[in-house]
Amino acid sequence: MPFTVREKRTFSHPATAVWRAAQAAVAGLEGTVLAENAGRGTLEAKFPKRIHGKVLGDRTHLLVQLSQDTEAATEVLAEVYPLDAIGRKLMFGARKGVPQTVMNWFFAHLEHHLSSG
Repeated sequence: MPFTVREKRTFSHPATAVWRAAQAAVAGLEGTVLAENAGRGTLEAKFPKRIHGKVLGDRTHLLVQLSQDTEAATEVLAEVYPLDAIGRKLMFGARKGVPQTVMNWFFAHLEHHLSSG
């Protein structure tokens, strides 16, 4: 099972709404934004080992790239991978399923914020 998980989804919302929802999703998952550029549609964040009281076992890193397909559709490309204790990409010894869990939660939060906002 690969440690790095990539997923692409398209949302029928303008890029600005998806951008705000992605920021809210990171905050909702107790993540820390490392870098963001709204003009380029990029967001970089990291998450602790414990999210909402659930111990995942690994810290994770999230990269998000937004691209607007049309005025009403935005594509989101996300990549999640585990980190070691000092913030480097973990190449071995990662716990199974942690990046996929964070990816699923990120998209669930993003969809929630799009539907409620």
